[in-house]
Amino acid sequence: MTGIGQSVGKRQEVSVPVSGSGRVRELLSRFGSPEACAAELLCDGHPADAVAFTVVEADLTARDLTFDELRRDSARFAAALAGLGVAPGDAVATLMGKSADLLVALLGIWRRGAVHVPLFTAFAPPAIALRLEASAAKAVVADADQRHKLAPGAGMPVDAPWQVVVAGGEPTEGELSFDRLLAAYRGDEPEGRAVALGGDAELVRLFTSGTTGTPKGVPVPVRALASFQAYLEDGLDVRADDVFWNAADPGWGYGLYYAILGPLAAGRRSLLLHAGFSPALTWQVMREFGVTNFAAAPTVYRSLRGAPEPVPDGLRLRAASSAGEPLTPEVISWAEQTLGVPVRDHYGQTEHGMVIANGWAEAVRSLVRPGSMGRPLPGWSAEVLHEVRDEPVPAGTAGRVAIRVADSPLMWFPGYADAPEKTAERFSPDGRWYLTGDAGTRDEDGYFSFSARDDDVIIMAGYRIGPFEVESVLLQHELVVDAAVVGVPDALRGEVIEAFVVLRTGAAGDDALVKELQQLVKSRFAAHAYPRTIHFTDGLPKTPSGKIQRFLLRNQRRDELDGH
Repeated sequence: MTGIGQSVGKRQEVSVPVSGSGRVRELLSRFGSPEACAAELLCDGHPADAVAFTVVEADLTARDLTFDELRRDSARFAAALAGLGVAPGDAVATLMGKSADLLVALLGIWRRGAVHVPLFTAFAPPAIALRLEASAAKAVVADADQRHKLAPGAGMPVDAPWQVVVAGGEPTEGELSFDRLLAAYRGDEPEGRAVALGGDAELVRLFTSGTTGTPKGVPVPVRALASFQAYLEDGLDVRADDVFWNAADPGWGYGLYYAILGPLAAGRRSLLLHAGFSPALTWQVMREFGVTNFAAAPTVYRSLRGAPEPVPDGLRLRAASSAGEPLTPEVISWAEQTLGVPVRDHYGQTEHGMVIANGWAEAVRSLVRPGSMGRPLPGWSAEVLHEVRDEPVPAGTAGRVAIRVADSPLMWFPGYADAPEKTAERFSPDGRWYLTGDAGTRDEDGYFSFSARDDDVIIMAGYRIGPFEVESVLLQHELVVDAAVVGVPDALRGEVIEAFVVLRTGAAGDDALVKELQQLVKSRFAAHAYPRTIHFTDGLPKTPSGKIQRFLLRNQRRDELDGH
């Protein structure tokens, strides 16, 4: 594994000036212990016959997976990883959909004491290779329909140092079969036994995009599970008798943290849909499986609201939550009228998980204020800082949303991997504040409202997309000499990507070139991140030092769309 970048300041012993302090301390003691063992905390310590996940297929057939089944099969995979030379601390990636195989692979990785590197299945080969190389991955487990992305060429090295394991299909030359690896080992193999590395050991390396440079690796330690379970309890209020479904993709933070890790940590049954999203299928799953507690990005709710299918009878929802991007008021009122419950907005980031929420738990629940993302959850303290000075501003004043580190015992972010300069940008010079990069306000009652990113990250359908990666692909085209990418408001996805492109002298920007550039982004970065519109222009606004002023392009497009 590559090393972890230096964090700013030392982690401090702190008091908990919020409700639920006893529970927060209990969770921190459990998951932050020097003897903490990920496999024990996520699987082996729960009742063997309890159902951990119900994996639902597109035809609504389903399979229950007990903790005992996951323990047995993940022990076999952990032994197989040991046989492949994967040692504790090494990285193992997954390029997989939401399936039983994914769950076994993840628990096998963590049982071995290895570090999981999630790869979103919409990524193209260059984006995958970047993350595999940056994490020094020893192996990658890929679904059969994804394995072509790992073939040499298109950004993939010819002599890749990682071993490819194929799930759900037959391997080709040089690859291994996931099923046959499991069959080759018994669950009691010594190499498959759980490795305990303590609460500070790295559990996940999740890459997040920024505005400049390559994606940054966020090392997620075992002790972060305390934060994930706390959110499941306070923010989502997932109870023992709930049918809980978080529809987010586990290739990203909200899905990995709260559709898989949080439920495993809490021992709560969770649904996992092994199929793509559609409004009709979502309604069917909710009805047929009696979903009582649902979480998803706002795009999902907007799609359900605009779908031609009527809301089915017999829904049992008692809680609905949203995260990933701001929730618009019309979704809240629609949900109250049609689902019988409001959708509660929650806020967090890859670097720390959920921090501010309109929580569902009785101890934190209050009336939803449309436009507000709620108040800090137990274990967290947040403020709005002055635009220039690192000091809180009066209620109602716009500023920078920040986390008060000393009063946030659930804060676990250790700094970006191998990027101390990027880590330093996230903290105030004295280490007191974690700077989210978001702008907002706080009212006199402590409710926070999001206003905008104060950087150029685009949030589309809950996915965070850094403009740098898209621009880098556009610049690979022989006719493109400069490019800038911005997010533009969209009724369904929140934002969509638009690009401003400067061509070589004499080149024509026509519809054919637009399609060519869009396909280039799909094939070399990610299928979901292509620019929906491309504007050909003679030049881009820049600072005297040559930095692109994306905010000017963003404001220009918003004015045009508003008819100004």
